[in-house]
Amino acid sequence: MNHATPGVGAPVHTYTQLLSSTRRGARLARLLAVTELRSRGVSRDLTERAELVVAELAANAVLHGRVPGRCFRLTLVLDPAAGRLRVEVSDARGDLRPLPCLTDPACDPLATTGRGLTLVTALADHWDCVPYPPSGKTVRAELLDTGA
Repeated sequence: MNHATPGVGAPVHTYTQLLSSTRRGARLARLLAVTELRSRGVSRDLTERAELVVAELAANAVLHGRVPGRCFRLTLVLDPAAGRLRVEVSDARGDLRPLPCLTDPACDPLATTGRGLTLVTALADHWDCVPYPPSGKTVRAELLDTGA
């Protein structure tokens, strides 16, 4: 689904897609996000940062938020007037809340996985996690266009 929200100045565009909770679904989320942002004329810097954020959040939804038979949802909310993009990935596992490796004392510094949210922290201006009724969660990341 793709629609514009009426308002003052440039309209806010929202793109939403349900995807299978598989590696293929995670890859498709990344590709769809890039295609949507390019079609909206989003800067290369913002598109590249968003691509990596979507890839990490979608991979986490597939790896840690998967419930058999349930999809995950990708939502992009683009506000060109404010130079802001919000990436949301919702999954069915509200009982598993994300923690970036740097704040988790149980993280092994020599581990080869578990740094995805650290990357999201570095690329996004802000991220958080909120409940997604009835039993899921949404991880949201906000990215500002630096104009670079």
